[in-house]
Amino acid sequence: MTPTNQIAWDDSVLPFQLENADVRGRVARLDGVLEGILRQHDYPPQVEALVAEMALLTALIGQTVKLRWKLSLQVQSKGPVRMIATDYYGPESEDQPARIRAYASYDKDRLTDGTPFEQVGEGYFAIMIDQGSGMTPYQGITPLTGGSLATCAEAYFAQSEQLPTRFSLSFGKSSGPKTAEHWRAGGVMLQHMPKASPFVAKVEGSGDVLKATDLVDGEEGDNWHRVNVLLDTVEELELIGPSLPPTELLARLFHQEIPRVFEPQPVRFGCSCSEDKVRQSLSIYSARDIEKMTTDEGRVTADCQFCGAHYDLDPASVGFEAKEAGG
Repeated sequence: MTPTNQIAWDDSVLPFQLENADVRGRVARLDGVLEGILRQHDYPPQVEALVAEMALLTALIGQTVKLRWKLSLQVQSKGPVRMIATDYYGPESEDQPARIRAYASYDKDRLTDGTPFEQVGEGYFAIMIDQGSGMTPYQGITPLTGGSLATCAEAYFAQSEQLPTRFSLSFGKSSGPKTAEHWRAGGVMLQHMPKASPFVAKVEGSGDVLKATDLVDGEEGDNWHRVNVLLDTVEELELIGPSLPPTELLARLFHQEIPRVFEPQPVRFGCSCSEDKVRQSLSIYSARDIEKMTTDEGRVTADCQFCGAHYDLDPASVGFEAKEAGG
């Protein structure tokens, strides 16, 4: 393992297609992105694990969105972890990286010694796509079920998109001879190629929530079953790396399926917050409302939950009755 290899494959998503199985997919490796996300907060280990899993899912799913689109994943729950929110910002241009941000809201006193997924209770998993100004945002939801956020995402694609989808993820703290302990994640996403027709017939499932196996049969079902069996052989260390490049991982797992890879998409930690956006959010308030928000030091402050940025504003410069342009 050399630093060059690590730079080449960390914080990237590699799309691929299995020619013999009519299946497409992505391989993702996250390192610095998770560091950027998690260093802003002192999350307990269970919450860190959930945020890491959600960020990895966001990278794998978000790679398909178009330039300048925004994809968001969100968990809303009645459990100790009330909410997990992530955003994936499509690149501004072909030669630019995508950006990811994430955070979680939780009740520390309600956390248990159970698994990370046991920290979320009854609720829903949602995927939202914002195509930009003038376009209606898309949103789809599915119940929190199946024992992991990955299975929730699989249920979403089966239920809302009727696309058989499978995730195999690995994430946790990593350390090396010359590196401090830090979070690292890797995973593979498989998805059956969609039908040529944009109109998909309604499928009767095997239960309340559709599964991938409800959507394919015959030769398609055989292909889907075969590649899933192959993916089941992957080891956690192979998913995370860092010694195994994604191309070699695909060759090991799917060489008989003839994997074809495309250009990798680099991803970075990045936030869209700004002072202008804070001012815009405060523009609906009157001077009296702003006065109630003013601190004892005579300032209006706001903190970004995603990146930890702190904004300190003159109360006279915010709200729709602002008397000053800034400060």
